[in-house]
Amino acid sequence: MTTLEFARERAEPMPAEQREELLRMPGFGSLYSDHMVTARWTAERGWHDARTQPLAEFSLHPATMAFHYGQTIFEGLKAFWRPAGQHVLFRPRDHAARFARSARRMAMPELPEADFLAAVEAVLRVDAAWVPPARGHSFYLRPFMIAAETHLSNRPAEEYLFAVIGSPARPAAAEPAPIRLWASPEYVRAADGGTGTIKCGGNYGGSYVAQREAAERGCHQVAWLDPRERRYVEEAGGSNLFFVEGDRLVTPPLSGTLLAGVTRDSILRLAGRLGLTVAEEPVALEDWERGCREGRITETFACGTARALAPVGHAVTPDREWAIGDGTTGPVTRRLLTALLDVQYGDAPDEFGWLHAVTPRRE
Repeated sequence: MTTLEFARERAEPMPAEQREELLRMPGFGSLYSDHMVTARWTAERGWHDARTQPLAEFSLHPATMAFHYGQTIFEGLKAFWRPAGQHVLFRPRDHAARFARSARRMAMPELPEADFLAAVEAVLRVDAAWVPPARGHSFYLRPFMIAAETHLSNRPAEEYLFAVIGSPARPAAAEPAPIRLWASPEYVRAADGGTGTIKCGGNYGGSYVAQREAAERGCHQVAWLDPRERRYVEEAGGSNLFFVEGDRLVTPPLSGTLLAGVTRDSILRLAGRLGLTVAEEPVALEDWERGCREGRITETFACGTARALAPVGHAVTPDREWAIGDGTTGPVTRRLLTALLDVQYGDAPDEFGWLHAVTPRRE
């Protein structure tokens, strides 16, 4: 049962013809739907003032604590079109649980699962017309929370702002272009006991210097190595990594520095249905290279909510480079991507109970 009741204020919707033109090829993260949800938390009142309202800018004091001490967390999940006016959210309860874990780690108030679900449902219902109807397209929802108290003390804030915005997202390509990964020898994404297992803003801002270094070397993203030995491959940018060895699918274990990706878990479970043996075990950089050169590791791919699956075609270090397989999208990557999209778009049974149906509000 929800504890928040979302008061509702309608925006003037974008004209249908203009919206449909934008939805033909929306890109990612640059186009936004008409509404947003907000709610506030204070130490005195708890969660309150929940509302669905027109998308608008926030007005924040320069001393807002989020600007100074980094108490910011977020999630990203997708909704998909269905006929007869219905839509589905993909694994929203798993995202709600991770949002709560992020809040605990950052000393922020937890938003109950029921309220998280009510918030994302509210945006999806009011902006149902923004959900693209074509396979491959989706509606990306971004829940986030910031410390909203005005104060310069170095401590957890006593006021927070939660919000959800929506953004129609570009198609997940059936044959995505392979990416090149830079194995950074200097920078690490996270350390034991740190915040690598959650989605807080600092994890991402702190990675951009290495991402820029990758771009300077002709790579799309960073292959993060473990913080202790700089030996074991952990993640690719903000995505989890998988390696294909024959009929084995290998991914690094959740060691305390890796994000427990919802897409990662989905791939692990779909792999068994496709007859693959799944292993969660460390993968050393030298073993990855050797396995590729010897033909044992035939595919590597990254996965995450935003891009689904992205094949890795080449890996680069300061003194060498190697191809994974023939440098193109491999058959296992293709099968897993198709299996994931089939569930999300309703072309395969939802055997795992991942889909959460939402019926748009009738005016």
